[in-house]
Amino acid sequence: MGWSIRNMRIPEDYEGVARVLSSWNSDPVTVERLKAEDTIIPQKGELKKNNENLLCGYDRIRWVAVREESGEIGGYAMAVRAGWDAPGDLFLTVAVLPEAKGQGIGSALYSAADEWAESVEASLLKLSVREEDNNAVAFAGKRGYAATRRTFESKLDVAVYAGPAWEEKRSMLEKEGILFCSIDQLPGEEMERKLYSLCQKTQPDIPGFSGKPPMYEWWRKWTLEADGASPELILLACFGDHPVGMVQLLWNEASLSMYHEYTCVDREFRGRGIALALKLWAIEKARDWKAGYLRTHNDSLNGPMLHINRDMLGFQAEPGFYWMEKTLRS
Repeated sequence: MGWSIRNMRIPEDYEGVARVLSSWNSDPVTVERLKAEDTIIPQKGELKKNNENLLCGYDRIRWVAVREESGEIGGYAMAVRAGWDAPGDLFLTVAVLPEAKGQGIGSALYSAADEWAESVEASLLKLSVREEDNNAVAFAGKRGYAATRRTFESKLDVAVYAGPAWEEKRSMLEKEGILFCSIDQLPGEEMERKLYSLCQKTQPDIPGFSGKPPMYEWWRKWTLEADGASPELILLACFGDHPVGMVQLLWNEASLSMYHEYTCVDREFRGRGIALALKLWAIEKARDWKAGYLRTHNDSLNGPMLHINRDMLGFQAEPGFYWMEKTLRS
């Protein structure tokens, strides 16, 4: 086929992989982003079995499809499990440059991932496929994957937003004792651990969540130190000295936009409009940073959050992803 599959090489493959992922992702994926992720993620993993003989631990394997005569990278695949994922699960990403499709790259990358998953005795493979790519969805189906749910993608043009006003909602909640601040206004490990506790309590409420919340050290890396993260962009609703709600934004320098990463509210404080207030503040923050747009994703099972984004705030529907799964062993 003129292409060969090999393990990704660092740093020489960053540029080619970024190009492939940018063709698959809604926003550009830069070399700097890939480097930043690799400073957070350990390069050497350790997998093991639990008492029920199910795969546990962490590891990550990445492959590239390389054109034999030129060395050009035309495809990329990653198989990964985090230490907090449900026992037995592996997550898979497969992406091929549009101009390189139809040349056997996807099939070869799937085969490499399947072979590795079988070698470590994984139980379940989970895969995200762009919903508008009918060929990719059908291709995954032929390889034994079945769609289980969708992740809706939504985009808001910050400049033309004309929905509810942030200050009005803020004023109403402050009368109830809810105060708003970004985490840079409350620095220190004590507040970070309180925020971590809030995320621990609320993360299992996310539709499709499996496994367990990450340990504090991992949460801190993926939240406070993530690529595009800033203390100014972690927005909190507090009652007394405890955070009871949170929104996190990530800045994307390549597209001059923001990604709406996470929203949560403590169960005891839901129903007051705190999530809406935080999202309104996020829009104001995006304007302050002169972001062109906000982008976010919602699980198809998360109707309330989708209602806020689409119906109340005016986020526009964009093509999203299908989550597909393949059982390897029960």
